[in-house]
Amino acid sequence: MTLGRAWVSVVLWAPLLAHAQFDKTPWPRSQATPKMDVVDVQGQRWTSADLKGRVVVLNFWATWCGPCKEEMPSLQALHKGRVDGQSDATHAVVIGINVKETASTVRRFMSAQHLDLPVVLDAQGDLTRQWGVRIYPTTVLIGPDGQARWRVVGEVDWNGPISRAWLHDLRVQPVSQAVRHP
Repeated sequence: MTLGRAWVSVVLWAPLLAHAQFDKTPWPRSQATPKMDVVDVQGQRWTSADLKGRVVVLNFWATWCGPCKEEMPSLQALHKGRVDGQSDATHAVVIGINVKETASTVRRFMSAQHLDLPVVLDAQGDLTRQWGVRIYPTTVLIGPDGQARWRVVGEVDWNGPISRAWLHDLRVQPVSQAVRHP
């Protein structure tokens, strides 16, 4: 390949690679899915039992985290069940877990960003430790059977075709198949 062709390849592929800022890995088979019993900032209680039968997008984030802020609009759209102004067949339950910030900080951020998705405060970091989260944003994808299937570290466009395919696969694949295929 000539230097000119190599340069053209870099220029053409760079925008696509720039958006691939996440790492999706299977949830470890040896790690049990933590049980949930939490209350969001609006006062709604969320339990593992109540979420059974639904695909759950559990997103760990903070207001100071740039990539977290960038993905919030697409998480809000996913929460609303809308993509590109249309009803979305891959609708999932989206729950944000805010890490170690005050209720007033989170409420101000949510108001400024026009967010109404459920957000749980993890003031002491207990949920974050329980779910093994060390980097923000981290999203855990949970299948309708209540089992964590995937951990996605980094910013994701939750309106994009890649993430929509993940959510579709969660609905249709049994747990034994879902954890085998990256």
